[in-house]
Amino acid sequence: MPSTLAVVGVTATGKSSVALAIARRLGEAEIISVDSMQVYREMDIGTDKPSAAVRAEVPHHLIDVAEPSEDYSLTMFQAAARQARADVAARSRQAVLVGGTGLYYRAVIDDLEIPARYPETAAALEEELDTTALHRRLVELDPVAASRMEPTNRRRIVRALEVTVGGGRPFSSYGPGLSEYPPRDIVQVGLSLSRAEVDCRIEQRYQRQMEAGFLAEVEALAARHPPLSRTASQALGYKELLAHLSGEMSLEEALTLAITRTRRFARRQERWFRRDPRIAWLNADSDTESLADEALSHMAQHRSPS
Repeated sequence: MPSTLAVVGVTATGKSSVALAIARRLGEAEIISVDSMQVYREMDIGTDKPSAAVRAEVPHHLIDVAEPSEDYSLTMFQAAARQARADVAARSRQAVLVGGTGLYYRAVIDDLEIPARYPETAAALEEELDTTALHRRLVELDPVAASRMEPTNRRRIVRALEVTVGGGRPFSSYGPGLSEYPPRDIVQVGLSLSRAEVDCRIEQRYQRQMEAGFLAEVEALAARHPPLSRTASQALGYKELLAHLSGEMSLEEALTLAITRTRRFARRQERWFRRDPRIAWLNADSDTESLADEALSHMAQHRSPS
């Protein structure tokens, strides 16, 4: 039986609960979070982190490993995840990966080659305020990379140009590419729900988070010195509540925007994970224990590639 099981899917499908149920069944298991925002300390409610009691019961990795003022990069995450998996294996325990941050997940399971950073180049690119102009430049320098991103996705465009210009090598040339899905000794299961149900769960989750003190959490983060990093401040929910606290919009408007953006994010997650033929999909309408049973059944049937 392979040492690793992964539970993936869009936000609000219950991945963490299923992963926890699986870890409990396995007994000698540890959970590795693949979430780009749960890495930050003090960002608890809005990232839906597992409780202290749950983390005391089952060891969790890659949660609370960075200050919210830090730009915790994909490269740092990949290295930490690699170490966590090695540590779990060294203890002869099984790792359960869980999360919905697609690129981080692929970086972990497929050991993607991640381009270096070129801060001076990135800073120069940021001086150009016209994102469309930056995209046109990327079309000229790396049309393959440009075709893979929306002309309005400034962060991805700047990153692709940073690598292409700063490193002198097309951003699209790194690694085997995200379109390749090589065999891995990891059982991958995805939790699937209708879009209508996902939309409903997203709204309900924001309601629960607000009742749990989400706004107060963001107020405390906004008062921090040093301030939130660019990466942390862009987290869904946090970004909109920060805008509310700065007087840009009402609380109702901020929540409506957060819900809309999170639903759009869920659509992107769905497209991302559905492209991966290695994932076996489970209907997340089932209860948590039944889903854990199904996932473990897939694990038992798995045969490691030669």
